Amino acid sequence: MQDVERVRADTPGCTRVTHLDNAGTALPPAIVTDTVVAHLRAEALRGGYRAAAEAAPRLAAVRSSIAALLNADAEDIALTDNATRAWQAVFYALPFGPGDRILTCRAEYASNVIAFLQVAERTGARVEVVDDDESGQMDVEDLRRRMDGRVRLIAITHVPTQGGLVNPAEEVGRLAEAAGVPFLLDACQSAGQLDLDVERLRCDALSAPGRKYLRGPRGTGFLYVRPRLRERIRPAVLDLHSAAWTGPDSYEIDRTARMFETWERDVAAALGLGAAVDYALSLGLGDIEERVRDLARRLREDLRQVPGVRVHDQGVRQCGIVTFTVAGMPSADVHHRLAESDINTSVSLREYARYDLGARGLPDLVRASVHYYNTDEELRRLVEAVDGFRRPGHR
Repeated sequence: MQDVERVRADTPGCTRVTHLDNAGTALPPAIVTDTVVAHLRAEALRGGYRAAAEAAPRLAAVRSSIAALLNADAEDIALTDNATRAWQAVFYALPFGPGDRILTCRAEYASNVIAFLQVAERTGARVEVVDDDESGQMDVEDLRRRMDGRVRLIAITHVPTQGGLVNPAEEVGRLAEAAGVPFLLDACQSAGQLDLDVERLRCDALSAPGRKYLRGPRGTGFLYVRPRLRERIRPAVLDLHSAAWTGPDSYEIDRTARMFETWERDVAAALGLGAAVDYALSLGLGDIEERVRDLARRLREDLRQVPGVRVHDQGVRQCGIVTFTVAGMPSADVHHRLAESDINTSVSLREYARYDLGARGLPDLVRASVHYYNTDEELRRLVEAVDGFRRPGHR
């Protein structure tokens, strides 16, 4: 990527902090903040309804931008207030019964697993965890062996919160499509750092937030739903936006992905999401992916040279999330000490990834997640700080 200095200049936070928590919340470019604030001012000066009406064409363009990001159609995109709501909107619309099987991966996130277990408890469905292969990614051959007429859903996390692997979603999508089984892909950590194409992925639904690698506002998210899935399911919740009251005793559901939206929304935040997506598109997702991957690779290599540090990322294909532990130090302590030096990281909790970290016998992990605006100097700052923790007298 040739525009690193420009994007850093576009990102005020880069002058204040070494931000290596992009899998949590990325630093927004100024255009995102300016877009949100401008609409809030419009609401304050002219009223929320009038400001929303004036912004309606730009709000519609947000769906088009997200569609371009995913190689989809605007009618396939729903705007939501976060990725969890987007994911839930599809999952809780799917019908399950006794003996039905939900197949997922070891990398699955706690919120999704809790939803699986709740629906299994309600309906008698079963949750099955597909094995990992020798590299640590989802084993597609084990998935193939598990397929039968009782499989009602394949739902996996593309990139786990607790590591840098990229699950083989395209292979999963081909298998699911051939079997006629819905495929729900959680792209929380991949949207904005990987070049996503729903035609290659063959997923029936994909959920993502704005606040992570897309660099959008918190409280934003989106949902992609393929037409073939929309024809088969009905949303668990409807309102006067997702459906029309057509007679005293009748209603008609919107046939686009808006069937999963509700009328009320944070218009300012949604416009900010659109600005973030447009910014990413202007840089090119292929270029973004390449730089993020290269930065993370260098960080893993450098951390492995530090005595007492273990890097725990798995998978044939890896991305911008780097997880590690420091011998003799709880990960929460490492995180807090880095924060004292204005280095932002996060902690991946074991309880959020029991299928994975529990099976591997790992504790909570320090998570450093890079983005394209990070620099080699910032990576060195992190590595030198971690190296300093083992020195006598270091606080």
